[in-house]
Amino acid sequence: MKATTISSIMLAVAVLVTGCHKAQDKNGMGPAQSAGKTIDDAGAKAAAESKEAAANANAAAQQAGANAKEAAHEANENAKVAVDKANDKMHQAGAEVRQDTHEAAQNVKEGAKDATAATGRGLERAGEKMQNAAGK
Repeated sequence: MKATTISSIMLAVAVLVTGCHKAQDKNGMGPAQSAGKTIDDAGAKAAAESKEAAANANAAAQQAGANAKEAAHEANENAKVAVDKANDKMHQAGAEVRQDTHEAAQNVKEGAKDATAATGRGLERAGEKMQNAAGK
């Protein structure tokens, strides 16, 4: 045999002896297949966790939206109550102003009546004095 053929045979025997043959684990997979499966499993786990996180974030966003809607509704109801109270206070104040205005008008009317009477008495005395002065 030639040296090249003998070298090739020796190399093949050395490869078989040193373990370059396909090692198999329990599942009948070699090291590269096991590594690939581990990477695939890690990727699948990461994808599942990402989907779960996205679902949780979506649920949280929906809950936040519902809470905001409820808070806005409650604020709107509170505003309506405040407006109703303010409206009642304005009506009450208007009624009080009308009553006070009526009383003030009555006071002015009485004051005017008193002033008219006092003026009349003053004019009457002045007339009497003029008559007395003219008669002397």
